[in-house]
Amino acid sequence: MNGGVNGVALTVFILFFLAVTVMGFLAARWRKAENEHSLDEWGLGGRSFGTWITWFLLGGDLYTAYTFVAVPAAIYAAGAAGFFAVPYTILVYPLIFTFLPRLWSVSHKHGYVTTSDFVRGRFGSKGLSLAVAVTGILATMPYIALQLVGIQAVLDVMGVGGGENTNWFVKDLPLLIAFGVLAAYTYSSGLRAPALIAFVKDTLIYIVIAVAIIYIPIKLGGFDDVFGAASEKYTAAKAGGLVPLEAGQWTYATLALGSALALFMYPHSITATLSSRSREVIRRNTTILPLYSLMLGLLALLGFMAIAAGVKVTNPQLAIPQLFEDMFPDWFAGVAFAAIGIGALVPAAIMSIAAANLFTRNIYKDFIKPDATAAQETKVSKLVSLLVKVGALVFVLTMDKTVAINFQLLGGIWILQTFPALVGGLFTRWFHRWALLAGWAVGMVYGTVAAYGVASPTQKHFGGSAKEIPGIGEIGYIGLTAFVLNVAVTVILTFILKAAKAPEGVDETSPEDYTADAGDPGVQVELPPATAGTSH
Repeated sequence: MNGGVNGVALTVFILFFLAVTVMGFLAARWRKAENEHSLDEWGLGGRSFGTWITWFLLGGDLYTAYTFVAVPAAIYAAGAAGFFAVPYTILVYPLIFTFLPRLWSVSHKHGYVTTSDFVRGRFGSKGLSLAVAVTGILATMPYIALQLVGIQAVLDVMGVGGGENTNWFVKDLPLLIAFGVLAAYTYSSGLRAPALIAFVKDTLIYIVIAVAIIYIPIKLGGFDDVFGAASEKYTAAKAGGLVPLEAGQWTYATLALGSALALFMYPHSITATLSSRSREVIRRNTTILPLYSLMLGLLALLGFMAIAAGVKVTNPQLAIPQLFEDMFPDWFAGVAFAAIGIGALVPAAIMSIAAANLFTRNIYKDFIKPDATAAQETKVSKLVSLLVKVGALVFVLTMDKTVAINFQLLGGIWILQTFPALVGGLFTRWFHRWALLAGWAVGMVYGTVAAYGVASPTQKHFGGSAKEIPGIGEIGYIGLTAFVLNVAVTVILTFILKAAKAPEGVDETSPEDYTADAGDPGVQVELPPATAGTSH
């Protein structure tokens, strides 16, 4: 890695960063409603986004800076096992096609802003709603932190991060500035800011990938040489390979399936979904979002290219930024770094909004101030979105980066345990609310304890997300094992509780709510209090 600052790349990076900052603040005026003091407006963009805005927003939300850096980094370090992210993003779209339109309809009919709102309304259980909300907030925090890790990786490669002996404040000042800008425009513009910036972020990423996938192999002698160099490295290291090793195939399959089930349980995925203006927008998006999976597959190949290019880094997360600096002219390296940096801002903004909405709706309003007005909800949500980002920043500045990565893996294990309550509830009222809560608790405890027991070369605990599956003996994804236990406990206890005639709670939804669309009888095009001033 170079010791000095790459001035040209840094200048290009700063110009793009300034441009999206201006866009972030201007977004407050974009499709502005007369009454903006509501979570529908600040937290869901007035529920008014069409197909393309939703597509860019979901893409910007799901395909993060960490994806840009970490997926090819996993290929660089461990071989084809890192490709698990590609099949899981392919698996997820048919899955969400079945349940996201139903969630949109019932949420639009009843004014639900979060998944916990739906769970409370469906099962009449504030306890179950609280469990889903706390899980969502806990799982989101390290995810936001990883976006900041992505920015930090780019700054380090550009030589702006400072050396090891640099004063901590000077070293982290660029990250603090980026954080401050993110916090300010999210506070002022809400979900409209990342929705607008997502256009720039996704366009930049598509340009960078298109250039990289053609230009870098030409410089390295073609794909044959790229794969040859990668195979040689894996053979010498006796680790990984161009195909997953036989011993790791259960891990690969369970991690892909478990991650697919978990992806749209994350609060930020649901926030982006509920911001769209009709269920048809959701259905169209599930058919065109796989374009991002194609991009992800091409992106993963950069890990092989980094090996062929002779990139040497102690931290694999720096491999792709370093590859860009080594292979591209300085000005285009700046464009690539801007794509990664902006790719961190979009999801970090949406994640902080989603976590804030969960706190406001399902902790503050349900348990602290039940009579809170729409304006009070919005004010609390804005403040909590700042606190969430501050927590993520402290996480990044005080903890080793591998800790942040492993806590995000733990977040994936946790968020998967909300699947039975959310997706199960969208199709059936059969599950008992107490059984769902008990299943969630069992899954959370098993997943956390199992992950705690996994060691890695850098950590005694929380060193990974794979462990032996009880009763099978193969190594598999802890989250999926915990999920199976969760479902088993939920089903068994539901039979017992129904037999004992335990109180089931009041379901405030009706069957026709799950197929309702904007403009249907009894369904408003937009929800109060944000009815006026928002254009379609």
